[in-house]
Amino acid sequence: MRTLLAAVLSLSTASAWAQLPDTEVDAPEPSKAEAEQAEAPLTVAPCTSALPALRTPMAFMPGEVLEFDLDAMGAQAGTMTMRVHKPKDGQLPIQVEAQTNTFFSKVRRVRGSATAYLHPRTLRPRRYVEDTLENEQRRKVDVAFGQKERTVRVDYQFGQRPKGQFNYTFDKDGLDVAGAIYLLRQLPLEDDLQVCFDVYGVRRMWRMQGSVVKREQVTTPLGQFNAWHMKGVAVRLDHPKQQREVHVWISDDARRLPLAAVGTIDLGAVRATLTAVSRPGEKPQKSEGQETMKW
Repeated sequence: MRTLLAAVLSLSTASAWAQLPDTEVDAPEPSKAEAEQAEAPLTVAPCTSALPALRTPMAFMPGEVLEFDLDAMGAQAGTMTMRVHKPKDGQLPIQVEAQTNTFFSKVRRVRGSATAYLHPRTLRPRRYVEDTLENEQRRKVDVAFGQKERTVRVDYQFGQRPKGQFNYTFDKDGLDVAGAIYLLRQLPLEDDLQVCFDVYGVRRMWRMQGSVVKREQVTTPLGQFNAWHMKGVAVRLDHPKQQREVHVWISDDARRLPLAAVGTIDLGAVRATLTAVSRPGEKPQKSEGQETMKW
């Protein structure tokens, strides 16, 4: 899910947030001859430490639904919904659904969903699946995480093409673009907190290195919030020249809402802005469509 990657890369992540394709990331691999002529491969520095212990209690619960507007190239591009399902078979499913609107479909027409299956306490992924229709071509991805072995197996198929597979490893923490948002909500956020983790997105593994910039007051379509501003850079592990800068704002309250995420893809800047919140036992919140994000 491309914009989901751009904005998380997870809000961190949100690179997490829609499903707009990123042609630079999805470009064909160089030929053998091209590879032989290439410069010595670059490497990505390992994370200096693992992610800190998560806060308790959880800021979210089954039944929570978050709705976002997606912007690309300065225009509204579509919508996205993130939903927490009830635990099943010892896993916590997090579902993300996104689609482009009529206007942006003239550029790229995308509709799809992704589901992360997380450990209910550690929020580390065990499995991540995508099913996306992009310009009438179906893309299916099934990702298996081996947390003990620190492995990631990616099985994928595009349209009627033969199935493919990638195998990766990760450093200290391996996440997916959907579940990463929920893990970030549980971090003990404070000024200058440093974070580093590996995240799967667009059939690749990326290393996200970021930090908490500061606590800010932001104005959103849902009102004013005190929020933690996080920024980071995601570097593709097998192609370090490909990098994505990301900014994320998470509310500084018990709900730790992901208020907005800004990232980049080949089309330029993309943004996801929270416009509606529904949580069990609470009055639903929905924007009136007038106010934009300010910080």
